[in-house]
Amino acid sequence: MTRVAAIDCGTNSIRLLVADADPATGEITDLDRRMTIVRLGQGVDRTGRLAPEALERTFAACREYAAIIKDLGAERLRFVATSASRDAENRDDFVRGVLDILGVEPEVISGDQEAEFSFVGATKELDGDDEYLVVDIGGGSTEFVVGSAGVVAARSVDIGCVRMTERHHPGDPATPEQIAAIRADIEAALDLAERTVPLRGPRTLVGLAGSVTTVAAISLGLSAYDSAALHHARISYEEVAAVTGRLLAATHAERAAIPVLHPGRIDVIGAGALVLLAIMERTGAREVVVSEHDILDGIAWSIA
Repeated sequence: MTRVAAIDCGTNSIRLLVADADPATGEITDLDRRMTIVRLGQGVDRTGRLAPEALERTFAACREYAAIIKDLGAERLRFVATSASRDAENRDDFVRGVLDILGVEPEVISGDQEAEFSFVGATKELDGDDEYLVVDIGGGSTEFVVGSAGVVAARSVDIGCVRMTERHHPGDPATPEQIAAIRADIEAALDLAERTVPLRGPRTLVGLAGSVTTVAAISLGLSAYDSAALHHARISYEEVAAVTGRLLAATHAERAAIPVLHPGRIDVIGAGALVLLAIMERTGAREVVVSEHDILDGIAWSIA
């Protein structure tokens, strides 16, 4: 057993996993898994820079995580930063802040590296004989990975719940014109992804990250977030379409009243659900398998 700590810092959230990993058995045992909405990517699509208040929210979460990592005695730590910090002109400020707090430099990884970590984390415990299309819908980007025992093809494209929301400012509720504009961006990104990754064909669609788990939780009628109920749940295309329509037609107050919807996702979940729906339509998938294991688990395995 190796006790490891993995941090994934994305556009909308920063997440921590401290776990015992056993490479001999392929088992990973969670000791602490948590998520904080920090919206690091606030305004990046428009300004090209990380906002000072977004950096401070992120550093506050890092300080909290540093205490947990120390208390649990993790032997190794890896900090991976994704879409927002790839795009920002002032990402050196981010790197210095993380290094001061956690003692490691954040690795600003490529979209392809992000995709590989997501694939390993999502599929390591699934049937290795199947072929999977893993989609990781983040705040600023979405990763597509096809493979079975390993990655065959991967592509990251710049569609995510925060980026689409900030670019098109959907109202409460979203208008047909706003929805059409978001859809047009998503379809163009899917065209780009399809140049590298075969999106159509007989394979299992596995969905990762907060937009997917939130849509699934709403579809299942959960009154509180339940990781065990969500992990490997199968949500049909019709259920995804129904939840997406409900979210886009809702006001801010109506979305806020949904018990499983994290406050940090109230404004962006409609766009995130629309990304998932468009992916299912493009791939022809009749259902999506939800995975609670994702890039965090992939990062943990990379250092175990």
